[in-house]
Amino acid sequence: MSLQMELEQRGHVLLIRLEGELDHHAAKELRARVEALIAHTTHIVLNLEKLSFMDSSGLGVILGRYKQVKANGGEMIVCAISPSVERLFEMSGLFKIIRFEENESFALQNLGVA
Repeated sequence: MSLQMELEQRGHVLLIRLEGELDHHAAKELRARVEALIAHTTHIVLNLEKLSFMDSSGLGVILGRYKQVKANGGEMIVCAISPSVERLFEMSGLFKIIRFEENESFALQNLGVA
């Protein structure tokens, strides 16, 4: 299964919805697509509800974008995460630096985008 990406700019927030598998090949494409929009972005919301698989390349691309928004004074929020990907986030320690919210609308509200 491949990765479907939906990127939506909402004011200063980039909303990223991922569905499928985030592996080495998909990570390269995701990185390129986010790079094109990150200059206009303060915060990132990652909706991973429909992401069924992620490997270390996926963790790397997420961590890299986290560092970019953090350097610009922004925040990254992960929401609606699937159980298998949630375990990977817990084991890697990403939840120690990236905030988790139950759903997309709550994450957007917390960033001032209703």
